[in-house]
Amino acid sequence: MTTLVICIDRSGAIGRATNVPMPVAGWEAVRSLVTDAGLSDPEDASVNCLLESLRVARDLRDEREESVVAVVSAESDSAVGADRSLAAQLDDLVDRYDPRAAIVVVDSAEDERVLPIVESRIPVDSVDRVVVRQARDIESTYYLLKQFLADEQLRSTVLVPFGVALLLLPALFYWFSAGAALAGVAGLLGAALLYKGLAIDRVVAGAPERVREALYAGQVSVVTYVVAAGLALVGGFFGVLSASDLGPAEPAIVRAVEFAFAAVPWVAVAGVTAAVGRLLDELIRDEGIRTQYLNLPFVIVAVGLVVRGFAGYFLAQEAILDPFEMAGFVVSPVQRLAAFIVGGIVVSLVGVKVASDVGTETLEEVIDADRDGK
Repeated sequence: MTTLVICIDRSGAIGRATNVPMPVAGWEAVRSLVTDAGLSDPEDASVNCLLESLRVARDLRDEREESVVAVVSAESDSAVGADRSLAAQLDDLVDRYDPRAAIVVVDSAEDERVLPIVESRIPVDSVDRVVVRQARDIESTYYLLKQFLADEQLRSTVLVPFGVALLLLPALFYWFSAGAALAGVAGLLGAALLYKGLAIDRVVAGAPERVREALYAGQVSVVTYVVAAGLALVGGFFGVLSASDLGPAEPAIVRAVEFAFAAVPWVAVAGVTAAVGRLLDELIRDEGIRTQYLNLPFVIVAVGLVVRGFAGYFLAQEAILDPFEMAGFVVSPVQRLAAFIVGGIVVSLVGVKVASDVGTETLEEVIDADRDGK
């Protein structure tokens, strides 16, 4: 008496992938079908179902039990048509082998629904459900998580801020409203992620060493940076005073423009001071002047002129800034803005020209020095 090991494919994936007429029966035929199905779609779980059918048939054969391995695959897209095609294939197998029992191999709950059709024709001794040990997405997620937890830098970047936020959340809920607590936690997480994402931690960690090297090397830029910071603070102070003089009736955008109008000259002077200090350091080193350091002061002045011009234009439109008179001629806000824009462009072009000329001369001097050395 023969035991029929049946691999059921209700979805019809095996038949469509291999274009082999169903049913397929026999050890060699099913082995060939496994190869065709695997080459067509190696990620399909039906390949595992076919292999499991061969394994069960092999185990029965090792136990001296006569067995036949077979595959039935649906040949219709509709549920009723698929079940009828499977029933016809089962009838064909029963007529050919007259089995005494069947072992059904399935890989999904959909395939298992065909079990009553099989039982109506052959006694079913066992149902073998094939479960793939590791799905690709789950496996990838597992290894990514494992790699993440093994990286100390990533743990400190992500897990520590989230842990601190979760610890603070109950206290924030207790002392503040839910919206304020969530906003505070979101701000904390955002600041922590930006702190690491923008590599601010590296800049902060290396700042003491850079300051120490600058002090010991006698760089002029150390002094000019301090002066620039003081000028920037003065600019901010004057900007706040000017914005507060407008009164509470003015919109916030007007206050911001007034702040920029008053602070930009001081901030521009601070930037030029810092840039000049860096330029002097380049000159002291006797290694030539790099183009970017020559062009930077001109760029700062040009940007300051343009920003000051736009701020003055907006303030003049709001009648906050008095009209500008020159030799009895009143300059309109548009003319004033155009003059500042043209001035910024001219300063920028002058900076490009100076940087180009000095950079070319420096390069020629280096070439001449090399020739002389030869």
